[in-house]
Amino acid sequence: MQHNLLEGTVLENRGALFEVLVQGHVVRCLLRGRLKKDKRRQVAPVAAGDRVKLSLLEPGRGIIEEVLPRASDLSRSAAGSVPLQQTLVANVDQAVIVFAAAEPRADLFMLDRFLVAATGAGLEPVICVNKCDLVDGGPPRARFAVYPQCGFRMVFTSAECGDGLAELKETLRDRRSVLCGPSGVGKSSLLNAIAPGLQLRTRETGDVTHKGRHTTSSISLVELPFGGWVADTPGLRQLGFWEVSPDQVAGAFPDIEPYLGRCRFSSCAHGDEPGCALKAAVNAGDVDARRLKSFLQMGGCR
Repeated sequence: MQHNLLEGTVLENRGALFEVLVQGHVVRCLLRGRLKKDKRRQVAPVAAGDRVKLSLLEPGRGIIEEVLPRASDLSRSAAGSVPLQQTLVANVDQAVIVFAAAEPRADLFMLDRFLVAATGAGLEPVICVNKCDLVDGGPPRARFAVYPQCGFRMVFTSAECGDGLAELKETLRDRRSVLCGPSGVGKSSLLNAIAPGLQLRTRETGDVTHKGRHTTSSISLVELPFGGWVADTPGLRQLGFWEVSPDQVAGAFPDIEPYLGRCRFSSCAHGDEPGCALKAAVNAGDVDARRLKSFLQMGGCR
């Protein structure tokens, strides 16, 4: 049993080195060997936001001895032949999912995947549509109209022009949040606009492909000057689920969930079967056809 261990919060995972906030000071830490040999299927046993216990080697340097239980974690399945859990951030309570009104073009099927990942992790989701200055006022809201109809909170912003930044600031105030979404949608630009002192690196999208370019290379948990903490995550081109159940998929589809179990046949695949409650809801205009396709693609009825 080790004595005199200090407790702190991991601000950033830099591979073999971890920056941990302890009593107002940053301590650079390595992992104790036994934690490196953790047999659970995960990329790394420690993520930004984790609460840990550490021993000091000298002022400013220490060893992480223990990772405390998490209240939440936003994870994905890491790329590779062997399934591994990659925890993006731990112990946050809100996911601000950022997509762009243009450049890069919003993939709503991908947005649905982010909503499943967030709600499945027990996080409160907020959809932020950035770069609204690149299109007229009406089209962005029309493109995303199904989401507020489903009850999701939305914020429309422009980091360039300042539109919606006051609302985003209030959304983040005094919360522990993660900003997530595809590459190039302006997550770091938004944080710089509402908290200029952060000075996060940004980069433009590609002129030809209009796909986002990866700027944030690691995940940092930073304190906001107006209260609260936020993790700025790297843009993701793909979001593979980590152990997401059909019930968790359904939890991100409050527009579809009321119709589940109401089909004539329990084995209904929600295609051309007679008595399909979901198809009837689509035909009646109560469920969006694209959202239903997204739901079925993610295995919400398995």
